Amino acid sequence: MGEIGRELLELLAKHNIEYKLDVSTKERASFKIGGRVALAIYPATAEQVAIALSALDGAGIKHEIIGNASNLLFAFDYYNGAFVFTDRLDRCDLYEEYIACGAGVSLTHLANLAAKNSLSGLEFAYGIPGFLGGSVYMNAGAYGGQMSDVVIHTVALNKKNGQIIRLDECEFGYRQSIYMRDRDLVCLGATLKLARGEESEIRAKMAENMRQRKEKQPLELGSAGSYFKRPEGHFAGKLIEDCGLKGFSVGGAQVSEKHAGFIVNRGGADWREVLELERIVKEKVALAFGVTLEREVRVITDQDVVLD
Repeated sequence: MGEIGRELLELLAKHNIEYKLDVSTKERASFKIGGRVALAIYPATAEQVAIALSALDGAGIKHEIIGNASNLLFAFDYYNGAFVFTDRLDRCDLYEEYIACGAGVSLTHLANLAAKNSLSGLEFAYGIPGFLGGSVYMNAGAYGGQMSDVVIHTVALNKKNGQIIRLDECEFGYRQSIYMRDRDLVCLGATLKLARGEESEIRAKMAENMRQRKEKQPLELGSAGSYFKRPEGHFAGKLIEDCGLKGFSVGGAQVSEKHAGFIVNRGGADWREVLELERIVKEKVALAFGVTLEREVRVITDQDVVLD
């Protein structure tokens, strides 16, 4: 892997692309777990994203695109590469029933904007802590809705040729999209199509969804949301609870006492403890029910071998 040298930093500065060296990721992640990353880059436009990624590829530097880090486990002490953060890709334009937005816009902001303009379709997204880009990447959803219900097209960077293109087909599936399968594509934004509704009814539904979130989910503790995907014909949380694992801990990592589908940071948890807890849960569920749980949380590691 290439080293982060002066030439790369000078190129970023030449194009007015903000960056920082040796940045902690712990507070960034909703899990409140993470080491340090050698270089953090904060592009403000699609063109800056293209320039930054091309420069990183050219220098042979390992890198990841990071949104709100709400569905991630940073499984490293030091990441000798770069994170490209989408925070500043936060433009949001509303016209009639459509919202065109950047990858760095939060879902809660989008849900509030829609409600304010009497637009229905994003009620499910209220309270989901992710950004638009990450939620498109994994086709995030809740309470009977998902991103594929409202996304009509996306804007993508094709890293192979540096072109910024429009994708009318994102190949959405359960917790997946074309972006998850094709690592050469980077989601830069999307256009959403909503429906006219009554603001009071829209906000009532948002409030009810939030009430259920607070009642059923361990929002008071660090986590990355539902840790496992829903197995066909089952609910991950129910399988885990039926194995007697609710509240089971490895160090500071714990199967939530509130909802067994969540792994939470009780305080001071290390990424190794989370992965060991995951291993134990998967093993016990497989032995008890013959069901293989699949991780929904995305793990980012500095190792060459992807963690299973």
